[in-house]
Amino acid sequence: MIQPVLSPLFLCRRLTPTLPTLFRVRTIQSPQRPQSTMSAVEESKRAAAKVAVGNHYPKDARWVGIGSGTTIVYVVEAIKALGVDTSATKYVPTGYQSKQLIISAGLTAVEFDTMPLGTVLDVAFDGADEVDEDLNCIKGGGACLFQEKIVAMQAKEFICVADHRKLQPRLLTNWKAIPIEVAPIAAHRVISKLKELGSIDPTIRASASAKEGPLKTDQGFFIIDAPFKSMLIKADIEAGQDGNGKDGVWAVDVLARKIKEIVGVLEVGIFHGQTGPQATIAGGIGGQRPVATYFGMADGSVTVRKAE
Repeated sequence: MIQPVLSPLFLCRRLTPTLPTLFRVRTIQSPQRPQSTMSAVEESKRAAAKVAVGNHYPKDARWVGIGSGTTIVYVVEAIKALGVDTSATKYVPTGYQSKQLIISAGLTAVEFDTMPLGTVLDVAFDGADEVDEDLNCIKGGGACLFQEKIVAMQAKEFICVADHRKLQPRLLTNWKAIPIEVAPIAAHRVISKLKELGSIDPTIRASASAKEGPLKTDQGFFIIDAPFKSMLIKADIEAGQDGNGKDGVWAVDVLARKIKEIVGVLEVGIFHGQTGPQATIAGGIGGQRPVATYFGMADGSVTVRKAE
């Protein structure tokens, strides 16, 4: 059995509202488990990962994206438990720690930039720090948001796996800041621009050790955590609310675009817009928004939300 890796770098890191009509929602009852020393939250992650992998892992997978965070430990565990032949399958990690997880499981890890030109991943599994009713996500709590986004956007479908605490009506309800990866030389300029957009005290994320100064991503960049007011979803805009920044209130897609336009920003930890299948229909490849999110619930069941 693969044991959870809970180091701060691995998390590289990481309420159920009224169900909207935008989703098909299905609850799957997990079989009764014997008493375990695992916490209920960890058990819920494992249950969600098992169902997600069972539903979405392709029979003849050639290329699979593996994200970051504690939930992904259970995704890899579930892949191994399938008992399928993985000898011809390449697994693309979103960071150093997820690469080590893949290798430790006896699977073949391949860096994103070594894939043959034009390769499309069959599926990408990842977690999230928060997910709203439109399946928009905040990611980057573990500082791997850039790799997570390019892997998701190179996959036919992105599948998100999380526990019930991550499901919120709006982004920035429980998770209070947007992670933003920035060039160190531009960090203070980016902070000034974020304040102009209405961010409340954006700060450069520190390393675990104060002696090391700011945290550095795999790209050698800084992470700025930028608090904003809760972001509006599609239903809010359709109801007539203004998502263009008045009084610091933004629609998800509008704020993501505004932040990305700031010179010095590499990537924004808001995953939104098209799903993989929607991108394919439009003639592209991959999407930032998950086609389905699996939530392990407190009672042991798994709730599935699928984008229409």
